[in-house]
Amino acid sequence: MDKNKVNVLVIGGGGREHAIVRKISESARAGKIYCIPGNAGIAELAECRPGMSASDLDGITAFVKEHKDVGLVMVAPDDPLALGLVDRLEAETSVRVFGPKKGAAEIEASKVFSKNLMKKYGIPTAAYDTCGDAASARAIIKKAEYPLVIKADGLALGKGVKICAYLAEAELAVTELMVDKAFGGAGSQVVIEEFLKGFEVSVLAFTDGKTVTPMISSQDHKRAFDGDKGLNTGGMGTYAPNRKYTEAHAALAYEAVFVPTVRALEKEGRLFKGVLYFGLMIDGEDVRVLEYNARFGDPETQVVLPLLKTDLLDIFDAVIDGRLDQINIEWSADTALCVVAASGGYPLGYAKGVPITIGKHDADVALYHAGTAFGAGGALVTSGGRVIGVTAVAADLESARKKAYDNIAAVNFEGIHYRKDIGTK
Repeated sequence: MDKNKVNVLVIGGGGREHAIVRKISESARAGKIYCIPGNAGIAELAECRPGMSASDLDGITAFVKEHKDVGLVMVAPDDPLALGLVDRLEAETSVRVFGPKKGAAEIEASKVFSKNLMKKYGIPTAAYDTCGDAASARAIIKKAEYPLVIKADGLALGKGVKICAYLAEAELAVTELMVDKAFGGAGSQVVIEEFLKGFEVSVLAFTDGKTVTPMISSQDHKRAFDGDKGLNTGGMGTYAPNRKYTEAHAALAYEAVFVPTVRALEKEGRLFKGVLYFGLMIDGEDVRVLEYNARFGDPETQVVLPLLKTDLLDIFDAVIDGRLDQINIEWSADTALCVVAASGGYPLGYAKGVPITIGKHDADVALYHAGTAFGAGGALVTSGGRVIGVTAVAADLESARKKAYDNIAAVNFEGIHYRKDIGTK
């Protein structure tokens, strides 16, 4: 192999990872790409290991030790980051790893930790209380003003946030999270916070623990149905850039949130190297943090990376080496929009193994596989709630939106549903 090329292992198997793998494959420096576990779409670009889990730290470490040709590991999902996969690989192998260590990843893995961090360092966020048992949570919600928000402390696939309009809804949320354990141990503690008004924006940022370089902003759509109705999901679609997010907003967020967050983690002995996701609420000149993620967002990645002009591997290297300030990251002036085709019933129960057919679609439209696999005889089938994200890039939002919806007609499987209003917010 060309000594200037690097073989890369990407951890994860969703639409975000498909977008990452595709962008890596565009690099002139990319050699062979592996993916654990990967999916049917990723398999077109990488050698996948569908029998493995992204959270199998033992298996992944053994894979890296066996495959000495791997020069870089990119850890994409929240679970292996929270479990300490980066720490493990750095301790037991000589491979270069992109992603935050366990201590830094706690900014996503524990909402109690992140809220307390913001309070300690004066980073603007909603007023809140934390509770470790259902009785104390019920006492707080009885005295609270509504609407309010109840969040599971731990990782819950983006579904552990409950917006409650009145007391009865809050009581149900406490029961679901803390008593029924709908998300397991993630609900052992909850954060109860004030409901913030304004508009939401998602901003991903590269950081090497010193320099913070924000990516293009985006607008996620969490609710399952049109008009922001239905249950929260992992994300039903998104577009970038967020057209409400101005340069003034960006400057304020950088000074009040982005840099202070990275500095706070450094002061706590949790140097963050990787991608930080900032979920923000903006009301006039008031910018506050809704949530942090310790990695690329999903489906935000599916619209942000198609607009990236700089070599992604060059950025990964700069972050790992602590020289992010020495690289100029460039972006396209276009707009990208992604519509997610989901399984019937999602985000609740849904069938797997449903045959998928993909018809003719524009060559410049990306079909990012999220929940797909190969069934009997190699047929393409569903394997998750969010199945395929259709991403279109165009000169403006309206054109990108039209192109995405024109092309989602190429994706068909029984029970398919998707929002018809992505990009109209």
